[in-house]
Amino acid sequence: MNITDVRVRKVAKEGKMKAVVSITIDEEFVVHDIKVIEGEKGLFIAMPSRKATDGEYRDIAHPINSSTRERIQSIILEKYQEAMEAEAAEAE
Repeated sequence: MNITDVRVRKVAKEGKMKAVVSITIDEEFVVHDIKVIEGEKGLFIAMPSRKATDGEYRDIAHPINSSTRERIQSIILEKYQEAMEAEAAEAE
């Protein structure tokens, strides 16, 4: 599995959610609405989810092992940092 495209959309409002990301896998499959969240230990990703009838949120799509999650997270956070640096450079 190769992530062939990452699109970062910064969230304008203040809060813990910093961006919403879409990734393309092998130029064939897209996952939208992955969130970049600022937590107590730094940035992390939250996979797209839906509120169930019991009030709990459940992931709609997610990696099934931790090594894949870590690989996806590192690629997304790298692209997020690049987008923020580019935005800062444009502001100067």
